[in-house]
Amino acid sequence: MNFEIEIFDDRLVPVVQGATCTRLCTGATWSEGPVWIWQDDSVLWSDIPNNRMLRWSKADGMTVWRESVEFVNGHTLDNNGDLLHCSHGMRAIVRTPLVGGLLLASTADDMVVNSYQNKRFNSPNDLVVKRDGTIWFTDPPYGILSNHEGHKAPSEQDANHVFCFDPKTKSISAVSDWLEEPNGLAFSPDERLLYVSDTSAALAQPGSGNHHIVVFDVLADNQIENPRIFAEIQPGLSDGFRIDTQGWVYTSSEDSVQIYHADGVLLGKIHLPEKVGNLCFGGQDGNQLFVTASTSLYHIEFRYRHLFNVIHRARRPA
Repeated sequence: MNFEIEIFDDRLVPVVQGATCTRLCTGATWSEGPVWIWQDDSVLWSDIPNNRMLRWSKADGMTVWRESVEFVNGHTLDNNGDLLHCSHGMRAIVRTPLVGGLLLASTADDMVVNSYQNKRFNSPNDLVVKRDGTIWFTDPPYGILSNHEGHKAPSEQDANHVFCFDPKTKSISAVSDWLEEPNGLAFSPDERLLYVSDTSAALAQPGSGNHHIVVFDVLADNQIENPRIFAEIQPGLSDGFRIDTQGWVYTSSEDSVQIYHADGVLLGKIHLPEKVGNLCFGGQDGNQLFVTASTSLYHIEFRYRHLFNVIHRARRPA
């Protein structure tokens, strides 16, 4: 397996020194939206064209967790440990509740939100949960452009928005239409910044469209302002990314996991043998990275502990 760490800035050396990489499994068509499940130390992710969710654990290897999942894409854990999904097929955010402290494939999903101003979403793509419980997600058109990763349909929205939904009040806000096709998103550790990728270059003519990450200032009332380009991702684009405890951005790209300092400098690349789609942090010690790359799931383990904030605020037992 081709695994190489390319370092451009010495600040990266202590973090990646001694890191190891393993391909855990393969067999998907396009792997997306990984989420680490702390209760059983497993990873769930989407194989979108095959309309299924996969699961990997050390004990069981790769198994099919669910079939006929309505083309779910991104996933994240809610603050209480429930599993949230972006559903292309349902054009909605849905929830798998914890039952007896476990996330079970047999548990029926609940609808969270599926419209804005009485108009259906395009195809929610990725999502994150803020400390206050609000759910932030992107809504590009990828799931309604064809039947390959959703159901072909016309858009009902006037733009491709970034949304903020408050489950307590059931209110939803379109916080930005500044990006052409918003995709991955994540908050800085202090939640004062929101990073969102724009991947409009994915379906555009060669040489056109966007392949950058934009950063916004987050206001006290959960509005965002002052968008500016944080980094241009090349080759490829930033389909999904996460931010570590020191504010560094780990993003997908065509050739690698690219790591950016909070100041926007590209620190280095972790090269993998397949095109990278998305990634998530995991491990009981907060030092593991799970990467969905085309057909496979990869595992990168770092020497540093507590590098990644993977301990959910309301779910870990004392």
